Amino acid sequence: MKRLLLFLLFISTLAISCKNKQKYLFEDNIIPKPSEVIVHHGELNVEDEIYIIINENCEGASKVKNYTMEFLSRSYKVDDVPEKQQNGTNIFLSIAGEGNPESYKLTISELGIEIVSPGYAGLFMGFQTLRHLFPPEIEGGKKLENVKLPYIEISDEPRFKYRGMHLDVCRHFFSVEDVKSYIDMLAMHKFNVLHWHLTDDQGWRIEIKAFPELTKISSMRKETVVKQNWGEYDGIPYGGYYTQDEIREIVKYAEDRFIMVIPEIEMPGHSLAALAAFPELGCTGGPYEVGTTWGVFDDVFCAGNDKTFEFLEQVIDEVCMLFPNSPFIHIGGDECPKTRWENCPKCQKRMQEEGLSDEHELQSYFIQRLEKYINSKGKRIIGWDEILEGGLAPDATVMSWRGTSGGIAAAQMGHDAILTPGEYCYFDHYQSLDKENEPLAIGGFTNCEKIYGWNPVPDSLTSEQAKHIIGVQANVWTEYIADFAHIQYMVLPRMAALSEVAWSKERDSSYSDFKKRLQAMYIRYENAGYNYARHEEE
Repeated sequence: MKRLLLFLLFISTLAISCKNKQKYLFEDNIIPKPSEVIVHHGELNVEDEIYIIINENCEGASKVKNYTMEFLSRSYKVDDVPEKQQNGTNIFLSIAGEGNPESYKLTISELGIEIVSPGYAGLFMGFQTLRHLFPPEIEGGKKLENVKLPYIEISDEPRFKYRGMHLDVCRHFFSVEDVKSYIDMLAMHKFNVLHWHLTDDQGWRIEIKAFPELTKISSMRKETVVKQNWGEYDGIPYGGYYTQDEIREIVKYAEDRFIMVIPEIEMPGHSLAALAAFPELGCTGGPYEVGTTWGVFDDVFCAGNDKTFEFLEQVIDEVCMLFPNSPFIHIGGDECPKTRWENCPKCQKRMQEEGLSDEHELQSYFIQRLEKYINSKGKRIIGWDEILEGGLAPDATVMSWRGTSGGIAAAQMGHDAILTPGEYCYFDHYQSLDKENEPLAIGGFTNCEKIYGWNPVPDSLTSEQAKHIIGVQANVWTEYIADFAHIQYMVLPRMAALSEVAWSKERDSSYSDFKKRLQAMYIRYENAGYNYARHEEE
């Protein structure tokens, strides 16, 4: 009897030990949470030499192979080979099956590591999951020894096809290396879209060769308002822009990580910087100057002037050339005051000629006219939810930021929508109620727990309408974010919470589970050299 009790105690202890080990290997390491995980008995010893085997010869295969090798070579000796090697650890990357091109199956067994997907993007996403199973020191390039990975099967696919992060480089400018680092942060969290806000009242940041005045005049403001002290200025000229070669470099860097870059060229509002160089495109003729404060300005592109459309069409021509693989151009469309249009003879004449009843319909005319041109270039438009006012452009995708009502309305009309409501997705908000001890923010309060508890698809939509909610996005507006370390602090770890909302089809209702896994991400951030908010540390 005593022997039986000892045996049962041993089995019980072993079971608890295995259970805890499995829980650590899965739940404490992977964000966003995969769809299905099966942990088997046993572990793979990762050897000093790692071999990458991908028997495909195309651009997609090269992207996956090059990224995988570059990442692992920080900590291991890595080589690509045509077949399995007897010594070392083999990583097999294979294209097989049908379905979502971002889905994947990751298997770790005595044979090595295998990632299988219908698409190369899926292989990349699978590797990001594998990355989270390695010790966090791999993020800093530390040489790793005696690493053991669990025998495991992970089957996974994303909830939304659009998983975006936005970056405003107009209010404050960020270097090419900063933008690349931001892209790396997106890749770590399985985001697949960078929404790049390139023009606004306070600066025009994209070189357009047809209009050199945009980089000579529109990219520079004479000074900047000091923090939130309206009427007080620093007296320091501020500016910057990306050359076309730099834009190509960033776009390629993102595409090599299976991230699509969507450019935003603001129209018809938020156009003061452009008007400073081309005053004839405004309703009053100016003079104008690049904005030195934040907010919304009455001076916008003149909707009654054909030269406005000629200018924007030439800009779009070059934008399309610089972003050839993005199916979208974001045209802004938000916060456009109608004050100047109401008193502009040209705008009033346009309304009369087109049979428009008010200035909201004039904005719809403006958007639809540019949409038609953008469609002729083989691309579609995305606009903030104000583009619903006065009638929605035929093929537009709505980005709903003033709550979710714009996204709901668009979905009910049969249009695609991306949800980015300020309450959950504005990462320029404070993440703590103790604002005095936080870096400067625009206001508000949005923490990880609030983001994690958000259900993006409204219950008011039918199943068919819900299909038009194609994704979610967080926005980072930089009025009060002047350096990249501040950017990192504002997005990390909130990016992790949103990544799980965007990716995981079934999330645990308990925030405590996510918070536990977040502790492992903190260690990764630390090793990667990222600055991050520590409010959720245990």
